[in-house]
Amino acid sequence: MADAERPQLILITPPALELEVFPDLLASVLDGAEVACVRLALATRDEDTILRAGDACRVVAHQRDVAIVIENHVLMVERLGLDGVHLTDGARSVRKVRKDLGEDAIVGAFCGVTRHEGMSAGEAGADYAAFGPVGETHLGKGDRADFELFEWWSQMIEVPCIAEGALTAELVGKFGPVTDFFGVGEEIWTSDDPAKALKALIAPLG
Repeated sequence: MADAERPQLILITPPALELEVFPDLLASVLDGAEVACVRLALATRDEDTILRAGDACRVVAHQRDVAIVIENHVLMVERLGLDGVHLTDGARSVRKVRKDLGEDAIVGAFCGVTRHEGMSAGEAGADYAAFGPVGETHLGKGDRADFELFEWWSQMIEVPCIAEGALTAELVGKFGPVTDFFGVGEEIWTSDDPAKALKALIAPLG
């Protein structure tokens, strides 16, 4: 449950990685801020690319005792020695994936902007429900996960929640008291210095 405690960070990778440079970039970000988990969020469906990227990112994360999960590719979890999976279809496959991966694996679900989907995911065995986008974006349908959703969730639901999508420092300050985690990705990777960008983004958390 969210309370006065400082929210933790989930670091979301870019959809495409340059393996010559990204592991060092990831290392610098993880060394510069306390991160709870890395989410491998690759757009490609090329198995070899996913294996190489997953391998490189796992090494960097695990060297720093940071958990790492992958978006959707359940079969890659064991193969790559990852800590779990982030599902992007809400509650739909949580129960089966939990059964397949076991109780120790991290199984999370992206639930868009609806509390009902989040509750269903939690009941099915998800470790967390991610909601977003929190900020303004021209992607998708333009819906936003509003402050009231997180406020209600933090008061009523035990399952941790993640606020993500088009975050700004102002939004981090506003949503800090009502979320357990912030999912940060695109907000920092376009910067010349992602580690510095992350510090600026989360500065309102103190």
